[in-house]
Amino acid sequence: MHRIAAEASHAFEALAGVRNGVTVFGSARAAPEARWGVVAREVSAALAAAGFTVITGGGPGLMASANQGASESGAQSVGLTIELPLDEPPNPFLTLRVPFHYFFLRKLALVRYSCAFVILPGGFGTLDELFEALNLRRTNRLESFPIILVGTAYWRGLVDWLRETAVHAGTLSLEDVEALTVTDDPAAVVAEVAHCHATLCRRLGVAHASPAA
Repeated sequence: MHRIAAEASHAFEALAGVRNGVTVFGSARAAPEARWGVVAREVSAALAAAGFTVITGGGPGLMASANQGASESGAQSVGLTIELPLDEPPNPFLTLRVPFHYFFLRKLALVRYSCAFVILPGGFGTLDELFEALNLRRTNRLESFPIILVGTAYWRGLVDWLRETAVHAGTLSLEDVEALTVTDDPAAVVAEVAHCHATLCRRLGVAHASPAA
């Protein structure tokens, strides 16, 4: 318990200065020069140019590409890394790295410091993070932050299954599925994030200025 408390305290202190965070999830296996690596850099560069802080799991693949897009734009680029048996070094594009031993604390931090979630193609880890965010929003543990799936061809089968099978079976509501945004356009990602950020600020009575200002 002491180790858990110490890790949480250290992480929260390290991340206290992060503002306007957007967490980008995606595959650790994708090559940076491949299509989705290019998309990850473009999306994160556009978010950084709009004044948002890009947060990832700090690993290789699309996480590295996302951090690269942010850091090359001169913006803060955050990585929340995890200790694994087959340990991989953090990617070299981080301006702030916060290491974690406990998965659940890392997942908490990835959510706590973000006002939006961008989901690039990925495997079980990415799917776990996607459904965690969806469930937290559905149960009102999160504000109605945008959850944006990037890659219409990649995600179409999953979204169709949610709508046509899970909703039809009564295990999900159509409203929950329709709340997802699916796009291939980095500009559309930024527009959705910026709009929701401004709307949330107004609802909470927080003075709002464009993050890029």
